[in-house]
Amino acid sequence: MTTAQPVAHLPAPALRVLHAAAEVYPLVKTGGLADVMAALPMALTEAGADVRLLLPGLPAVLESVLHARTVADLGAAFGALHVRLLIATMPGSGLPVYIVDAPRLYRREGGPYQAPDGAEWPDNLQRFGLLGWVAAQLAAGEIDTTWTPQVLHVHDWHAALACAYIADHWPTAAGTVFTVHNLAYQGLFPHDDWALLGLSARFMAPAALEFHGQLSFMKAGLKFADRISTVSPSYAREIATHEFGCGLDGVIRGRGSDVSGILNGIDDTLWNPATDPALAASFDPVHMAGKLACRRAIQADAGLRADDNSLLLCIVSRLTAQKGLDLVLASLPRLVESGVQVVVQGEGDSLLQEAFSAAQRSFPGRLRAYIGYDEARAHQLIAGADAIAVPSRFEPCGLTQLYGLRYGTVPVVRRVGGLADTVSDGVTGFVFDAATALAFEGAVLRAMRLKRDAPQQWLEMQLRGMSQPLSWQHAARAYLALYRQAIQSRQSRPRRL
Repeated sequence: MTTAQPVAHLPAPALRVLHAAAEVYPLVKTGGLADVMAALPMALTEAGADVRLLLPGLPAVLESVLHARTVADLGAAFGALHVRLLIATMPGSGLPVYIVDAPRLYRREGGPYQAPDGAEWPDNLQRFGLLGWVAAQLAAGEIDTTWTPQVLHVHDWHAALACAYIADHWPTAAGTVFTVHNLAYQGLFPHDDWALLGLSARFMAPAALEFHGQLSFMKAGLKFADRISTVSPSYAREIATHEFGCGLDGVIRGRGSDVSGILNGIDDTLWNPATDPALAASFDPVHMAGKLACRRAIQADAGLRADDNSLLLCIVSRLTAQKGLDLVLASLPRLVESGVQVVVQGEGDSLLQEAFSAAQRSFPGRLRAYIGYDEARAHQLIAGADAIAVPSRFEPCGLTQLYGLRYGTVPVVRRVGGLADTVSDGVTGFVFDAATALAFEGAVLRAMRLKRDAPQQWLEMQLRGMSQPLSWQHAARAYLALYRQAIQSRQSRPRRL
């Protein structure tokens, strides 16, 4: 007689996830998308997923990745005479990364979307059409037969066309998730250029990619992804309204429960005041003395008056109309008169850049404007300021207010999108409603009075913010659940036109 042996319980195979995007920190960064692409894949990996990235072969990418080798030669495509798919290793994280190497499309001076003079690259349709085309082929197992994702996660319009390619050519490929990081940037191109994309003519109809006489890459993700996410719950609700939907609210409402919001986190290894190498002094919730040293270092470096009693307000932002910076400019005379010091770092709209430079000349010792972006200085400003302003007209998630919370720098924000989801008025920060200079000014002055008149309450507000759970762990779990929904949706009813 033999005794039955216990059955071994093998661990479930890791979920295979491919992220496709145009940028990733620290290789290429124009905004928060790059930070998300650096942190979310790592959080998913730590949660047990098998994650890879797909990026365009921009110079900064090719110069930074490690151990690159060719996976496949894809020949001529999208106006590029020679296209290769490489696989390499991300520096720092060690994640595998596919790279679309198309020298004619990607190897050039300037940014990922714009030429050095600030003009959009005239061949962006081909540049990002190719990115989506390669993402779709990888999702279908057409290029790398050694690794095929179960989920393709595409980010913003730059990679969204992958969803249309899958619907047109490979409807049973991997499940797809499309994340809207900012609906205002939609990837709009002349309608007559559709023939360059290799999609069936039926995809150029209003039910697909046509958008008021143009061709919309954003609609490719919104119409054909199995699941759609935004970077905060409030923004998911807002973009289904006329006010915030940028003309696509009807499309979004039509997707119903397929649309959800998952709040971004922050990389608390990079953003940690106790270990941040960029700071003049370290600090944590138990030992806050270092924050005062950081504050004084900012005042000295920025040429501000050495005034411990002022409210030192920082702004680290793209200089665009979306960010509500005209509200700041209109409020400056009253704020400076009331004892507020302001430090701004950012670049973008030339008129806003000139306006902040002029304000610096008008308020010497009270305002400093750094035009341009410096990552180390961003850390220093957020660590040393008393408060951080994010007065956006709309804000999908926002990361700088999260960095402010982490560093005991009290956020002053408008009640929109992710700002409303992450800052509680009078508890962890100061929130205002109307997009007016008067409303912004009132919130800043409330902050100044609390710091001046009730220092213990101010400290308690700082500590509540520093204690908030802001890591990517919760978001990673939510995305894994969303991926499983996308896979089930794909298996039960492949999305096609």
